[in-house]
Amino acid sequence: MTAKIIDGKALAEKFNQLTKQQLKELKKKFKLVPSLAVILVGKNPASHIYVKRKVAKCNELGIKSLQYLLPEEVQEEELIELLSRINSNPTINGILIQLPLPTHINTRKIINHIHPTKDVDGFTPTNVGKLVLGQDTLIPCTPFGCLMLIKSVNDDITGKHVVIMGRSNIVGRPLAQLMIKENATVTVTHSYSENLNAITKQADILIVAVGKSGIVTKDMVKSGAIVIDVGINRLTDGSLSGDVDFNNVKEVASFITPVPGGVGPMTIAMLMHNAYKACLMQNSLLVEE
Repeated sequence: MTAKIIDGKALAEKFNQLTKQQLKELKKKFKLVPSLAVILVGKNPASHIYVKRKVAKCNELGIKSLQYLLPEEVQEEELIELLSRINSNPTINGILIQLPLPTHINTRKIINHIHPTKDVDGFTPTNVGKLVLGQDTLIPCTPFGCLMLIKSVNDDITGKHVVIMGRSNIVGRPLAQLMIKENATVTVTHSYSENLNAITKQADILIVAVGKSGIVTKDMVKSGAIVIDVGINRLTDGSLSGDVDFNNVKEVASFITPVPGGVGPMTIAMLMHNAYKACLMQNSLLVEE
């Protein structure tokens, strides 16, 4: 068996074209153009690349982007003041804070100052709470992208055993809630988990988000499993690697995402969708799901 590759770029393009069409209709019917404020602190090279990609996608699809580039030494109070101004500005629909923030800034405190209806990353306590309760909300972009990747090859997850490696607030925890909503049986593993190989070997769907290159090997994967690799690691030679030993795991999996070209493009596509949805919410145009 050789796994089929789940092409994240191609799937993201389908979603982006749908969002682009929705944005055109929104402009035509209601004269609305969603706007996204992107806040970047410091000179982290990777963060600047990610922001550049997100802004370019906004411009391509028809979302207005506003960039706030702040120095590394910016203080929490200044950042909170900026968020307050953006929160109260009705012409700005979404707020994206590029993470990580410098170590002197309390990330959780800053995220808590984003208005929930402008929280396109889905990180605020209000939106996390709604996700846990199964209510319609702005869903974190990477977990949302993972779900769409899985559904592109297996639309019905009901009863499937989903194993998620990693319990971060950005990926693992919200992913678990999304999978529960899909009626899957969910196991979340972490650095304290015992008998890890035995657990991952049970997974019909294995999602890996731990940030360690090649940590998932062939012997950890059930034959025929769907494998979603969220990890992106920069190797010493400058190349990128996922958390999954791709070349060997693809021999036992039924479907697998590559790195790069898997989860990454879908994360940005879901961000664009969330910017559109946030605009609908703020203009009372959203029909609740």
